[in-house]
Amino acid sequence: MNVSSAFCHMLNLPISGKQYFRFCRFPSFRSSVMITNANSLLLTRPLATETATERHVFSSATVREAEKVEKEASTELGSLAPRRLILLRHAKSSWADRSLRDHDRPLSKSGRADAIKISHKFKELGWIPELILLSCSIWGSDAVRTRETLQIMQEQVKSFLEAEIYLISSFYSIAAMDGQTAEHLQKAICKYSRDEIGTVMCMGHNKGWEEAASMFSGASVELKTSNAALLEARGRTWEEAFAFAGLGGWKLQCIVKPIS
Repeated sequence: MNVSSAFCHMLNLPISGKQYFRFCRFPSFRSSVMITNANSLLLTRPLATETATERHVFSSATVREAEKVEKEASTELGSLAPRRLILLRHAKSSWADRSLRDHDRPLSKSGRADAIKISHKFKELGWIPELILLSCSIWGSDAVRTRETLQIMQEQVKSFLEAEIYLISSFYSIAAMDGQTAEHLQKAICKYSRDEIGTVMCMGHNKGWEEAASMFSGASVELKTSNAALLEARGRTWEEAFAFAGLGGWKLQCIVKPIS
């Protein structure tokens, strides 16, 4: 809970998703306070017409109380289970055979070597997924480069064999669309995951994977082939973690690259 959420709590206003709090200047008023959430305006009122009660509500003492509530909420959030999300772009594919359809292209020699390196880096970091959502083609078959990437990782690190795996055909097409991948991944994760699963890996394609990692973290993320963004939020469930973090609230732990 942030300061705006605390204000909403004290004013008995509904809190839905991530809150945003800001002071806005308007030409016709001394100043106004606006509290919004991701979907709608909750409160906007000129301070020039405030009542005595309102002056108390927005006093510095109340701000300190809101900050106290925020701190307590942050402490409680920190005690919740971490939800770790891996967004992995598949290893580099080969263009040796130009007659192949896009989803039929296998990995190149360097792509296979990178898949080996990246799997060991995941092991070193302790980021082993319990659930893997894998892109497949719009025709329902595996996208060869994602399947081969995962197969190599399973051969190198046996723990990857223990993960539940689902093929998601929509991952293939959604990655080519502007700004839709983050929401799509969220829905897929919440659909296929369970509360006891702490680490989920989504493997797919650009440009969607870069966009999703950037939107979740609020940072500009570049994902070359075999690169992965490691993201973390907290919540009792995956739905709660997405609700608490919102867009821009996931912590970007690091970008994993297959560099020796």
